[in-house]
Amino acid sequence: MTKRQCCPECFGDHHLRNQVFPFLGAIVGNCDYCATPNVLLIEPSALADWFNPLISVYEQDEGGEPITDWLKRDWRLFDHPRMDAAHAKELLADVLNDGEIVRGRFIPSPSYKSEALMRWETLRDEMMHENRWFLDVDFDKDRLAQLLNYLVATDLPTQWFRARIRTGDVNYPITEMGAPPKRLASHGRANPAGIPYLYLGSSPTTAAAEVRPHTGENACVAKFEIPPIRAVDLRTPRKSISPFIAQDPGTIGQLRADLPLLERLGEELTRPVLPSRAAIDYIPSQYLCEFIRKRRFDGVVYRSSVSEGINLALFEPARATGSTVSLYTVSRVSVEVSVAPAA
Repeated sequence: MTKRQCCPECFGDHHLRNQVFPFLGAIVGNCDYCATPNVLLIEPSALADWFNPLISVYEQDEGGEPITDWLKRDWRLFDHPRMDAAHAKELLADVLNDGEIVRGRFIPSPSYKSEALMRWETLRDEMMHENRWFLDVDFDKDRLAQLLNYLVATDLPTQWFRARIRTGDVNYPITEMGAPPKRLASHGRANPAGIPYLYLGSSPTTAAAEVRPHTGENACVAKFEIPPIRAVDLRTPRKSISPFIAQDPGTIGQLRADLPLLERLGEELTRPVLPSRAAIDYIPSQYLCEFIRKRRFDGVVYRSSVSEGINLALFEPARATGSTVSLYTVSRVSVEVSVAPAA
């Protein structure tokens, strides 16, 4: 009887897809678990050596949750639409050749702890409200630098866009669509005043949304090309970092403990900020981006808070080459409200 075969799409993990499956004698066919056609296939048990160290950073506890729930939440595994709880348990049981483990209850091992998120919160409070240049809070910069190396962006587009609201009757030329000169550069989400970065959106809509237009306004949108760059991707750290990059439980467990910090850093670049508060509220994200720049990255990629696209803050604007400028009319601006918490 032919054994069932799984594919990388079942797990949704880039390391398994790119670095494991191709080297395990995979064949091409239709997946027996998620039904994805024409993909690399292997028997699930061939992945046991990669999953055993990961499972060992959790321990059984009657008050816990199924192990597949933890893997979904912590590492975004089994994110294929067909891999619901039942299918994920079935596949993991076949990987580990253990039907009992998926019936058990687990908690993360308390052996792996991190104070990084707490220290970041203390540091950002000091930067915003106590000291600006000579900080007292002890923050582990070496560990942060190590974590950022796990978040190098891959498959970035080469084409990006930047928008400006047109104030007259003539479109801005491409020479006026880049970053402002140093003497005019105001503080931004990633840059301090006087240090211009180039902010780019992944589509004309994203670029236009980032300049907060009103319905009926005209936006000049410039197209830019960028060469291959080394950028930090802070959109979805739990998805970007694979637990299979190491086969040492200690490394995996500590990485899991530090993931909340990376999520918080991504939020620093995404959360909406009131214009009246920008000079203060942008300080933590400016500090973060300068730290990233000092580690020889070219930019940082982050989610847009006003559209479905993504943004890139490019530290050296000259690396982008502008080409054409197109005129767009803002046909609709969407507003969503929620009840504010009680003071």
